[in-house]
Amino acid sequence: MSDTSTTPPQSTLTEDLFAERIDRSGTFSFKWEKYKGTDILPMWVADTEFKIAPEIAAALHANIDHGVLGYHLPGQHAPANAAVVHWCQQQYGWTIDPAWIVWTPGVCPAFNMAVKAFSAPESNVLVQSPNYPPLLAAPKNQGCHAVHIPTHEVEGRWMIDFVALEKAAKADSTKLLIMCNPMNPVGSVLTQDQLDRIANICYENNVILCSDEIHCDLILDDVPHLPAGAHPKLQDHSITLMAANKTFNIAGLGASFAIIPNAQLRTQFTQSAQGMVPWVTIMGLIATEAAFTRCDEWLQAQKAYLKANRDHLVTAINAIPGLSAKSPQATFLLWVDASGLGVENVQKWAEAKGVGPSPGIDFGNDQFFRLNYGVSREMLDEVIGRLQA
Repeated sequence: MSDTSTTPPQSTLTEDLFAERIDRSGTFSFKWEKYKGTDILPMWVADTEFKIAPEIAAALHANIDHGVLGYHLPGQHAPANAAVVHWCQQQYGWTIDPAWIVWTPGVCPAFNMAVKAFSAPESNVLVQSPNYPPLLAAPKNQGCHAVHIPTHEVEGRWMIDFVALEKAAKADSTKLLIMCNPMNPVGSVLTQDQLDRIANICYENNVILCSDEIHCDLILDDVPHLPAGAHPKLQDHSITLMAANKTFNIAGLGASFAIIPNAQLRTQFTQSAQGMVPWVTIMGLIATEAAFTRCDEWLQAQKAYLKANRDHLVTAINAIPGLSAKSPQATFLLWVDASGLGVENVQKWAEAKGVGPSPGIDFGNDQFFRLNYGVSREMLDEVIGRLQA
């Protein structure tokens, strides 16, 4: 089995694919519009500054050249579904049935669907914290109470507090846990022992796990990704959310998928979207199929570039008085502890330096900020220079 989930070997592709600094002004990019008209570099939202793989571009061009963009039911798009089956087998050794796949136009609708499907109003939903802001907001969106399970340092990396998780899972009103693996923003990857512990807690307390694994193909250290739905105790108690979006920088095409082995859970999940959540578009399906079947070498090269960027940035951040960071095992995002600065607002401190990170307060801790290092080395060095000044 080919394994591109661990540290990539030296790729034959040139670094120039990722070293180019692309001008995104005038494109109405969500990321760049935030600081439009200022001298602040946007290092916040989780899309990269890299062009898509040529194979994805070619597939999209071919569909445009065909000229018809009508309705397409995702479940009927055999190439995209076959590509997901192929990817899960190749990347994780996970054999899935295509019937388990439920397409959604992003993981944000998906975890909101999970809350709606499996938690009654006023019930508790467990959420790992700090976490991606839309995930933290999902329980309240559906009239539920968010119970935050903290993350703390374990052997030099951030990890979920299992004691707090076990205690919270025992409450009668708790039916759902939402977590990220790899974790966003802290970048940790669950080990087998850690996933086993989560699986046991969920199984013993009849809690469904919704696992957001959108960053799972960007593991930069030599550790495997373990999908939640592949665990024996979670097969009938889980919704595993994945996408090509972050890995291949196609988030704007709005395509992701849930893998739900249990038929009853799958029906409940699907019904929660009826009348509100649109189908995934044909362009998203085509891009996902191309990404999962034709872009292995491009992914290897990108991971090598990201790993070098990560190591360079972590070293630089830890040399700046008042800042510190632990090297993330995965993602292109660095969770920076700015508590040592002794300033009232660490976000304003960074912006005054000309750098616009994601505000830590949105993730659950106002003494941190999150930096996106999925950029050219030239841009990264400019960011580092500004923070050092």
